[in-house]
Amino acid sequence: MLTEERREKFKADVADMKLKTDGSRGDAVSRVLGVLLMLAGVIGGFVSYVNSLAQDDLRNVGSFQVLATAFAALTVAGAALYLAAAVARVLRLWLLRQLLEGQARADQIAEAIADRRI
Repeated sequence: MLTEERREKFKADVADMKLKTDGSRGDAVSRVLGVLLMLAGVIGGFVSYVNSLAQDDLRNVGSFQVLATAFAALTVAGAALYLAAAVARVLRLWLLRQLLEGQARADQIAEAIADRRI
């Protein structure tokens, strides 16, 4: 069976069972929040870098380094949030596919057992 045929059969089975595959609302919020945190971290880090170039006192430069490090941590947290939401969606679809295939195998086994008893 070709990949495209399997995909179409999967979509048809999900549609027949009236299951939702679009993911949870929390995943979309997490992905958007992750992207926003990544953007804020990158932009904030760049702004703090540009501002540190205008400073002569090493204490001020050190303060901007701490701020840039905090923005880097914000970027990493946003990336982790986005990645977690994306992986959750993939795993949800994988689990649904496993359940449908397992149900199909159970139906085949039950049918084979019923045929032998007759």
